[in-house]
Amino acid sequence: MSKRFFDLSRTETRDNYKLLSGLVVPRPIGWIGTRREDGSNNLAPFSFFNVVSSNPPVVLFSAGSHPDRPKDSSTLAERTGEFTVNIVSEEVVEAMSVTSGSFTADADEFEIAGLTAMEGSVVDAPLVAESPANLECRVSQVVELGEAGLTRLVVGDVVAIHAEERVLDGTRVDNDALRAVGRMAGNSYIGTKERFEVTRPN
Repeated sequence: MSKRFFDLSRTETRDNYKLLSGLVVPRPIGWIGTRREDGSNNLAPFSFFNVVSSNPPVVLFSAGSHPDRPKDSSTLAERTGEFTVNIVSEEVVEAMSVTSGSFTADADEFEIAGLTAMEGSVVDAPLVAESPANLECRVSQVVELGEAGLTRLVVGDVVAIHAEERVLDGTRVDNDALRAVGRMAGNSYIGTKERFEVTRPN
């Protein structure tokens, strides 16, 4: 079986992105809510995102940069020490896509996408009311990646969770009700309706 070899130290950055984002799929989407010092809100999706620990409960997202500065979400999370993660479901995927656009640093993506900003119970960062579930997070560390440090890996402790009753069975999540969406490559996304089980060995 023939496989093509890529030495990532010799390939273009854009090609590395195409390969990695096309192979590591599907990726969950961290729809990150942050707040500016003047009280205005910021919202943007990141598919370089995941939950990495349940004890302690920890999530992280990686934000690239604008041509002249790091992304606003990572800057604001680092500055305020707080952010939210809003689960992207089929019902809100179009609005999520709207918030992925390039806007000015003072733009309110909640208003642009017609979303409702809900106050957090523990952190001072906005939640998407239309999202079926939200995580409130406090930043535990920020890691600069690359020589210029314009890519930021933001690690956060999850301090509170909000979830609609319809997606819960006790503390278990009903995935059919949640209808979460994952990111593929380019403009492609995937739902979670088609699933299969593989039994783990003892």
